[in-house]
Amino acid sequence: MTRIHNAGAIFIGEGASEPFGDYFAGPNHVLPTNGTARFFSALSVDDFIKKTSIIYSSQEALAPLHADVEAFARAEGLTAHANSIHVRFEES
Repeated sequence: MTRIHNAGAIFIGEGASEPFGDYFAGPNHVLPTNGTARFFSALSVDDFIKKTSIIYSSQEALAPLHADVEAFARAEGLTAHANSIHVRFEES
């Protein structure tokens, strides 16, 4: 088991049949196939929940970080992202 890196579910033992896992033990019957376990999990209630991130930062908290944030944006070629940080710290 410790050598398995990507799996939607791992069944261990003679009694751990797939139907046991699907219908009784808990993992969902809908498991990732065709190698998609590298980046997907079994279907769960989380797949039906909409999540929203809320980000807050004061100008003072951003001040020591703004040059790094701007550099990351420029490195990705996202000049509008970089400029949205840059204009917050331009000398008036």
